[in-house]
Amino acid sequence: MAVSSATIQRVKIGDISRVRRISTGVIEILIAAFIFFMFASKITGDALTKFVMTPGGITVGKMGDWIVQTRLTLWIMAGICLVIGIYQLIKGFGKFSTGMIGVVFLAFIFSFLTWQASGKQLNLAGMLSSSVLLAVPITLGAFSGILCERAGVVNIAIEGMMLMAAMVGALMGSITQSMWLGLFFGVLSAVLLAALHAVLSIKYKIDQIISGTVINIFSAGMTSFISQKFLQVHQELNNPIMFTRFEIPVLAKIPLIGPILFNTNFFVYLMFFLLIIIQIALFSTRWGLRMRSVGEHPKAADTLGINVIKTRYMAVLLGGMVAGIAGAFYTLGSVGRFDEGMTAGKGFIGLAAMIFGNYSPIGAIGAGFLFGFADSIGSKLSLLGSAIPSTLMSTAPYLITMIVLAGFVGKGHVPAADGKPYTKE
Repeated sequence: MAVSSATIQRVKIGDISRVRRISTGVIEILIAAFIFFMFASKITGDALTKFVMTPGGITVGKMGDWIVQTRLTLWIMAGICLVIGIYQLIKGFGKFSTGMIGVVFLAFIFSFLTWQASGKQLNLAGMLSSSVLLAVPITLGAFSGILCERAGVVNIAIEGMMLMAAMVGALMGSITQSMWLGLFFGVLSAVLLAALHAVLSIKYKIDQIISGTVINIFSAGMTSFISQKFLQVHQELNNPIMFTRFEIPVLAKIPLIGPILFNTNFFVYLMFFLLIIIQIALFSTRWGLRMRSVGEHPKAADTLGINVIKTRYMAVLLGGMVAGIAGAFYTLGSVGRFDEGMTAGKGFIGLAAMIFGNYSPIGAIGAGFLFGFADSIGSKLSLLGSAIPSTLMSTAPYLITMIVLAGFVGKGHVPAADGKPYTKE
């Protein structure tokens, strides 16, 4: 009896889904076993862990400390992971598999912190507050990538745009003694680099990876030259006025959440504002539909009267603007001065967050928080006197990203025309 190709295709997809479901379930069960045998079994029954629930230096929205029984908490976390793993192994969570992996990952991280801080105290609220700040450049870098790649243009030059914006923001902020002008010129410098990338990759159809690499190399060299020639020699050119923390009335008084999200830096508020704007613009407006159609099927979009070239130019320039905000955060919202190579690859990590978040702003901010939290854990480990190298935990999100990209929870939605030049016929 003849078997249709469609039937064979459905069988193949079913086999792949089954392998992913079983693999993910086994990993989650192994994590539960790890928590139980490596953490819980080494703790005495009377051990306590104290979590400080108010960030340091905050007086509004204070919350009482949280004291938990260490071994009982570890048993509960292991039980949660075990139940999720068994259900995933037997039946599967379907479209909620990614969310369940996130729950297991958070349970593992909380178990690790509870075990590591046993008999001590850990400022959990301070760690969360630090995570939000550390997530800002990564998340904004992811937003920049989403704007570009949803229109079909690969942009690995985000790192270079961020670095240039950080340097120009510090320089112009120092000269004008205005943080707003520093931000403006920092963003402008990134937009100019984005325009260069757009011309090279859209008009002249140069390989988009090569174009982005050239911009990254140029930014690294130019910012280093200006820093050594001017900023290090004349310190007054590297001392900009910074955006400081300010609280939102009423909301800042909410315990735990208030001090973290509503009594923070201007760039954090700007990140959430851009999240809402980009999410709505991409998925709830005609402009967003046109932009996504250009990234999926530019020829069909052109047939319908959409200007593919103009749309891609606009997307890359908007991506450059957001990357410029991410870069200006370093010098105007975090460090307060420019240092060579200070972005430290966060633009590339932003691209990983974009992929992890499935090219969605909401997914990207979740991935950004994940990376930021991992960075925050690394800095806290040394304060706890941990024997585990502080860099080890920072590898966790990268491992999770590799698992996601390997296909355990399904393939991400990469725009069909991403990275493909378009020639109007």
